[in-house]
Amino acid sequence: MLSEWCGHFLDRPLAPLARHIPFSPNFISITGLFITAAASAFIPFDLLLGGIFIAVGGLFDILDGLVARTNGKRTRFGAFLDSTLDRYSDSLMIMGAAWYFYAAGDVAGLCVSAGALVGSLVTSYARARAEGLGLDCNVGILERPERVVLISAGCITGLLFPAMVIIFILSHVTVIQRILHVQKRLRRE
Repeated sequence: MLSEWCGHFLDRPLAPLARHIPFSPNFISITGLFITAAASAFIPFDLLLGGIFIAVGGLFDILDGLVARTNGKRTRFGAFLDSTLDRYSDSLMIMGAAWYFYAAGDVAGLCVSAGALVGSLVTSYARARAEGLGLDCNVGILERPERVVLISAGCITGLLFPAMVIIFILSHVTVIQRILHVQKRLRRE
C-alpha cells in the first residue's frame, strides 16, 4: 500500500546522491540484510536500538532499488536477489520480536509473532505465485514497507505487541485480498 501511494517519489530528489554511490545494488541489498540481522539480535536486549537498526536496514532496501534505477543497473537477478533477501529480513525482524516476547515470558506476544511471520511469508508467496501465473498482484493492505515501519516504530516506541498484532491481522487480510484478486482475474480469462 505504501509502495502504491509513494511509488518512487524519492528517485528524483535522491538521484544525484545515488549516482555517486560506488557500490552495486546487490552489495547494498546484502548489506541491508546484515544490518537487519543485527537489528534482530538487538531487539530482545534493546528495543530502541533494534528499532533504529531496522529503520536503517529499511533505508538500504530503498537505496538498492534507487541505485539500480538511477545508474541503469537493473537486472532480473538483482530483482530476484532483492526479493529473496527481503524474505530473510522479514523473517529475522519477526523472529527478533518473537525472541523478545519469549525472553519476557510473554506467550501471547510469541504466538502473535509466529502468526505474523506466517502471514508475512504467505503474503509474499501469494504475490510471487500470482506473478508465476502471469498476473500482477500488487494488491493488499500490508506489504513489506508497512511491516518494516510497524516493527521499527513498535520497537522505538515500546509498543511492539500492538505492532505485531497489526502485522498478524493485516498480513492475513492481505493474503485474502490477493487470493480474491487472483480468483477474479482468472475468472475473466
